[in-house]
Amino acid sequence: MPKDLPLWRSMLFVPTVNERFVAGAAARGADAIMLDLEDSVPPDRKAEARARLQEAARQVGARGSDVLVRVNRPWRLLLPDLEASVGGAVTGVVLPKVPHAQHVQAVAEILGEIEGERGLADGHTRIVAMIETAAGLLRAGEIAAAHPRVVGVTIGAEDLAVSLGGSPSAASMTAANLQALWAARAAGVLPIGYVGSVADYADADAFRRIVRQSREIGFAGGFCVHPSQVAILNEEHAPTDEEAAAARDVVAAYQQALAKGLGAIAHGGRMLDRPIVEQAESVLARRRAIAARQAT
Repeated sequence: MPKDLPLWRSMLFVPTVNERFVAGAAARGADAIMLDLEDSVPPDRKAEARARLQEAARQVGARGSDVLVRVNRPWRLLLPDLEASVGGAVTGVVLPKVPHAQHVQAVAEILGEIEGERGLADGHTRIVAMIETAAGLLRAGEIAAAHPRVVGVTIGAEDLAVSLGGSPSAASMTAANLQALWAARAAGVLPIGYVGSVADYADADAFRRIVRQSREIGFAGGFCVHPSQVAILNEEHAPTDEEAAAARDVVAAYQQALAKGLGAIAHGGRMLDRPIVEQAESVLARRRAIAARQAT
């Protein structure tokens, strides 16, 4: 059965201990806000970040954005992170440096226990798996299909580049991102990311080109490290009016063909059959999902 996947075109990183960033995040228009407990929080402020987390989640989600929490990888940090993260205002956790499916399954079991203790529905807290090591990359398919809580898979370009002994360029990350994309689609979860790194946000035009190319390849959305990237992601991962009109035309023409007992017809200068219609239906479904989010 297909998963009920969220609409996460843009996923904005926000350091949990930065009060100014937390206060302004809700107005940025991101589909999801990712409160960070990991790299942007120094070791001596981890406990402070956990203590602030639930209030920060309520703040950043005030205008309808989903709220995710990027937790830490070492178990001694991860366990208190999970305890701090599970709550009604938090949609899910982002797991860094996932090495294998068993890691995801262990985290899922812990999340279930905490949800039960706090009166939340089992499965309330979803999981995005970050593949950031060579070992994780080799097991991308297993990780993506590890547990029903998993709704997304992404490459962490900077850390993966270190693990691979390279740099996070388009040349070095293309194969890894495609592998993650294929794994995600095969498992029925969201492929999140780009071909390349998002660390350099100063060149908006270059970023737009990367996002557009990534959408054409099949990615569903991406992380952003600066608020200026949110609008670009939202625009590029949304069907245009022209694309929506063309999709409606395709669906209508195919329905007319089926009524005549035909499974394939010539339409608009090309053959129209079921795979083309499914693509059009996907465009319209995404359009409806965006409209529903904007209405909240």
